[in-house]
Amino acid sequence: MERKILLSETEIPRFYYNIVADMPNKPLPPLHPGTREPITPDLLEPLFAKELIMQEVSSERYIEIPAEVRKIYAQWRPTPLFRAYGLEKLLKTPAKIFYKYEGVSPAGSHKPNTAVAQAFYNKAEGIKKITTETGAGQWGTALSYACQLFDMECEVFMVNVSYQQKPYRKIMMNSFGGIVHASPSSLTESGRKVLAANHGSSGSLGIAISEAIERAATDPTAHYALGSVLNHVLLHQTIIGQEAVIQMEKAGLMPDIVVAPFGGGSNFAGIAFPFLQMNLQNKDKIRCIAVEPTSCPKLTRGEFKYDFGDTMGLTPLLPMYTLGHDFMPSPIHAGGLRYHGAGVIVSQLLKDGLIEAQAQTQLKCFEAGMQFIKAEGIIPAPEATHAIASVIDEAIRCREEGKSETILFNLCGHGYFDMSAYDAYLSGQLVETDVNGSQIAASIKSLDALQPA
Repeated sequence: MERKILLSETEIPRFYYNIVADMPNKPLPPLHPGTREPITPDLLEPLFAKELIMQEVSSERYIEIPAEVRKIYAQWRPTPLFRAYGLEKLLKTPAKIFYKYEGVSPAGSHKPNTAVAQAFYNKAEGIKKITTETGAGQWGTALSYACQLFDMECEVFMVNVSYQQKPYRKIMMNSFGGIVHASPSSLTESGRKVLAANHGSSGSLGIAISEAIERAATDPTAHYALGSVLNHVLLHQTIIGQEAVIQMEKAGLMPDIVVAPFGGGSNFAGIAFPFLQMNLQNKDKIRCIAVEPTSCPKLTRGEFKYDFGDTMGLTPLLPMYTLGHDFMPSPIHAGGLRYHGAGVIVSQLLKDGLIEAQAQTQLKCFEAGMQFIKAEGIIPAPEATHAIASVIDEAIRCREEGKSETILFNLCGHGYFDMSAYDAYLSGQLVETDVNGSQIAASIKSLDALQPA
């Protein structure tokens, strides 16, 4: 079998796959924070392009990808699928391990799959500027890249701890034309409130979202874009899994287990949803595992409740597994996973027992990342090491049980702008982080007043 399994350009998916069409229990509706009634699409128009809003509420199984978007995708798609022979040998496992490598995109991650689509739809409506947030910087980089393709301005609020940890991500965004601010900032009312309470705040994705939304809401030429969580974002990422299905068929195998890191859901949805479709339609039994950090464990220790998607309460109330919008995650290096809630669709799938969730510690993830580097020669982003840690656990289980299962995971991006994190690990300076149970309980308890009657 060839180490790298490629597709031809003509095999780039022509449609996004919408898993809502096949879900036995449809997601609960977002609610207006004032009336507690389901929001109507028109209420989202000040922030999002109309086509994106229609995708957000759609229950159609397939949504056609615009030809111009597919043409841009062809610059790096289809992305390669590799068999991890080196990792299999290192682990002495009978398991067959494959990884879909999204680090070949211009931004170095899976994020351009939705960034290009969102920029395209906004440009079609005459929008001149898009605001957004970013954690580790992959999303901000992707949207900066996409906006310059369509001659649009991009303004990014980057979580402060990552802004300090990952200066080259900022430079990459600047190189693509993006304007980048450390969040919380003094540029918005949301940021100023946080700074007044904690001048040295390390920030969070929830705070950065509040700032970006506020910025867009006060500019009639601007819209807001989110890099994960929302239904239309997860939808765009399903081109990853659709390609992987064809590539696995070419390899003559189909995965028993599909694994991906989990922050808000786009990474996991991208690789897993097309395989979940087989479970839902054909009664296949592919295990789909979302892996989050133990320091921000919304899937494994959070609760399914209505909550705001941002810290300041500017978004609709979303039904999701959450730690509470006031939850402040530890400043771990996997900045893209430091989000308090999970996407609505993924939350419903977990609630119904159709997917699994695991949590991994920071040090174990970097240890897994080092094993992968030595075995496969690619430096993974800190986010991706969470998937690798769980893949190694599953591969060792296969070795102990004598099972030759097939494991597929999403190597969502490279870590070449995250070398300070690896330096901290290699020098023994990377510390373990945990979250206090009482902190989670207090944050979740504060959501009681937000729940519908």
